[in-house]
Amino acid sequence: MPVSPCLPRALLFGAALIATSALPGHAQPTPPENWPAIKCERYTRAYGEALSKLGRKGLSPDFLDAHEAFLASGCSIKGEVCPRSAEELNLANAMVIMGMNQGMASTFMPFACPKR
Repeated sequence: MPVSPCLPRALLFGAALIATSALPGHAQPTPPENWPAIKCERYTRAYGEALSKLGRKGLSPDFLDAHEAFLASGCSIKGEVCPRSAEELNLANAMVIMGMNQGMASTFMPFACPKR
């Protein structure tokens, strides 16, 4: 049976995977002690930028007030900001994407809606 020309490459790739899996793992960097404050600062800055770009049209007073309460709490109140309109949902999605890009877990976000 003829040997495939791709077989040597596959064997080299497999050997490289095995060799690198035997190396000691790299520890995840430890976040700074004030990581919650850093996240809140980054989030607050990004929220201001998002509002200036997207505007407040379609954002209800309840949504804005709940979000301001989240910021005023040092970003510690979770699940109190419920996006209901398309504009609120767009802003919430933008903030989640920004947060993930900044290294914040999705559990940091204040967005949740009560079950009806």
